[in-house]
Amino acid sequence: MVVEIDNLLMDTRHNFIITLDGPAGAGKSTLAKSLAKELGFEFLDTGAMYRTVALASLRESPFPPDDTKLKVILKNLNYRTEGFRVFLNNEEVTETIRTKETTEASGVIASNPLVREKLVEMQRQAALGKKIVCEGRDQGTVVFPEAQCKFFLTASPEVRAQRRFEELKSKGVIASIDELVTSMRTRDERDSSRKVGPLVAASDAILIDTSSLSAAEVLNKLLEVVKARQHL
Repeated sequence: MVVEIDNLLMDTRHNFIITLDGPAGAGKSTLAKSLAKELGFEFLDTGAMYRTVALASLRESPFPPDDTKLKVILKNLNYRTEGFRVFLNNEEVTETIRTKETTEASGVIASNPLVREKLVEMQRQAALGKKIVCEGRDQGTVVFPEAQCKFFLTASPEVRAQRRFEELKSKGVIASIDELVTSMRTRDERDSSRKVGPLVAASDAILIDTSSLSAAEVLNKLLEVVKARQHL
């Protein structure tokens, strides 16, 4: 079945996969959504998937759940999206999965091999026969190693923290820049050092440092590369 899925994913007559990987705050989600819209592609937010599993796990006690409980959570997981809206068991959780508590829990959940195995399978199924933009941490290395176009977006921890600060400020949330920088560095270390699906650029990914670039400038770079690849 895995071989059949891999063959279908790489059949360029029916699909075209673009992966955007990178650390938190590099602008992946915003750019992936914009890129998908510009190209008329679908969008796969893998971070939302891990956050949803984290939310489901937080609703069970104690947290983190042991593997036996986690297997049950994954088996009963009813995850779906409508555009950019996210649903868990028919409850919209688009905003709930973005809270600080769920964000922190998702880091723990994402390191579990059972979760990654299940969600990688779901992600590959979601991309079958589609032209799609996928963003996350391991899309170009683990989930879609043969993707037609791979990008790795990054930025300094200070820049990413400032972006997060502005995002929180727009929502009326007060935060500390210093604490956000520390959080970014801690998360980078955790994501890069985990044994399963670590944060690392694929050997054939195009690296783009977004620190001094506007979202529009980065989007133009992405579009230029993708359109060239489409015409190969």
